[in-house]
Amino acid sequence: MEKTRRRRKPVSAEAIARLADEDRDVSRFFTNKGRMIGPIQRVNVDLASGMLEELDGAAKELNISRQAVIKTLIRQALDQQYLARRSAASVKRR
Repeated sequence: MEKTRRRRKPVSAEAIARLADEDRDVSRFFTNKGRMIGPIQRVNVDLASGMLEELDGAAKELNISRQAVIKTLIRQALDQQYLARRSAASVKRR
């Protein structure tokens, strides 16, 4: 019979934090496969009251913050713009 390797349960963030607080090495829990996100910058945006009401309605419906709705919509718009530019560039190369 083949021996199968038992999968270990994932270690919780709290457990890793506890180990770090005890000055233990926690590097084995990190793969460095993620990407670094730069520092956060604050911006102010003026919105019409109707748009603000729509955002608040969407936030309530999704049970997330208004800020999360704004970030998500901006991310989607930037992704669409990126894809459109990439598509237009590939058409030009033909």
